[in-house]
Amino acid sequence: MSKIRCIVIEDEPLAAKVLSDYILQVPFLELQGIFKDAILAIEYLRDNSTELIFLDIHLPKLKGMAFLKTLLHPPAVIITTAYHQYAVEGFDLNVTDYLLKPFALERFLVAVNKVKTAQSEIRKINENEDRKDFIFLNVQKKKVKILFSEIVYIESQREYIKIVTIKKEYISKISTHEIESFLPANLFKRIHRSFIISLSKIESYNTETVELNGFSIPIGRGYSGIIADL
Repeated sequence: MSKIRCIVIEDEPLAAKVLSDYILQVPFLELQGIFKDAILAIEYLRDNSTELIFLDIHLPKLKGMAFLKTLLHPPAVIITTAYHQYAVEGFDLNVTDYLLKPFALERFLVAVNKVKTAQSEIRKINENEDRKDFIFLNVQKKKVKILFSEIVYIESQREYIKIVTIKKEYISKISTHEIESFLPANLFKRIHRSFIISLSKIESYNTETVELNGFSIPIGRGYSGIIADL
């Protein structure tokens, strides 16, 4: 069973300890790190990816909601706070759940199971997509058919992506996270926060870059293990 990688952003040591203990009791969760402020978390996420963030609201330096708004393609987020008045804003930002401190393990399990269910649904979509050899994307007010076999790499450009194929390039208004969920996992891999590549187009690689069809794509530090497994 694949685990859901997660981080905790919490400045209160006792609250962080409670979350850490809860996470360790859940077989499908993997704790990557605990950060006492959002700035440290931003530094970590610059070169590493995660699938779930447990986020306190009242943090030093940068408040939790402000941090959340800085994420272009946020993973699943579970708010953990003693203040109920931020719930509406949290759900407006598409958080998965909102836990009011102190919360019991049972309530924690309800929240993380929501994340697990959502990821299972994405995997089902991926399995269905694996049976197809193309995707339709919105490009300049048209639905354009793009064959998986022709894609070289995909690059994030804020709220847009650039799809580079062996024939031409396309710009589509969709997040990198969304497009990744539609691509067959056995054909494409994210090797950088901003780049997804076609495995069949790889010509050579080292610890820092991948060469494919004449393009040189950087490997993010948090993604080096993906290339090592090829």
